[in-house]
Amino acid sequence: MSVTSRYRGAWEGFWSEAPEDRGAVFWDAEPVLTAGRHLADFEPHLTHPALPLIDLGCGNGTQTRYLAERFPHVVGADLSAAALDHARRADPGGSAAYRRLDAADRAEAEALHAELGDANVYVRGVLHQCEPDDRQPLADALAVLLGAHGRAFLVEPSPTAKAVLTDLARGPAGPPAKLAPVLRHGLTPAAVPDEAIPEHLRAAGLTVLASGELPLITTEYTADGTRIELPSTWVVAGAGSTRPSG
Repeated sequence: MSVTSRYRGAWEGFWSEAPEDRGAVFWDAEPVLTAGRHLADFEPHLTHPALPLIDLGCGNGTQTRYLAERFPHVVGADLSAAALDHARRADPGGSAAYRRLDAADRAEAEALHAELGDANVYVRGVLHQCEPDDRQPLADALAVLLGAHGRAFLVEPSPTAKAVLTDLARGPAGPPAKLAPVLRHGLTPAAVPDEAIPEHLRAAGLTVLASGELPLITTEYTADGTRIELPSTWVVAGAGSTRPSG
């Protein structure tokens, strides 16, 4: 199973029009506020930190490049060729590798696993943007990428984040400038119940090792200058329940 052509086209359209400027995309916050925070909860559960690390749904690669400074082999994977073009232009030194990947397609996940072997995977705000029918296939493909030894970190907006975004979109001046193109391309975040994330992972044969809550930082601000943060939940999952040694 693969994603719908409508969904693929929406992402291609969004990234084809997205500015190159740092922080110009709604969710493209500084890594120290995003991946940096997430690693504090992810790294203690990495039983094999030297495995390749896949930044799944890497977009323009801002977090990928940060991760590449901390792990020996990082691959940014995204559905959108236009997004990967952004990522490669922003990484002329090739600190990471970049691959087009339909993460709802098990065959593509199997091909990448055959190339890389077991991998650790970082997933930020991907599941909630998927079509409902693609969520379980994505979790199944994630299990393929992890194999027996990999660990996954997923962070997704909570259902209450949808209300925050709706209020922003309906403000007197319309949606904030960085949110407007997201809505225009039909990428409106869907509400995924918090409990649905571990359910999808367990259905894929994975074990949830840890979970918690963190704000999902954006690059946009309210009229009074307050940074917009979305309530989110995170989980760490893997094929087993073994804790890191030492």
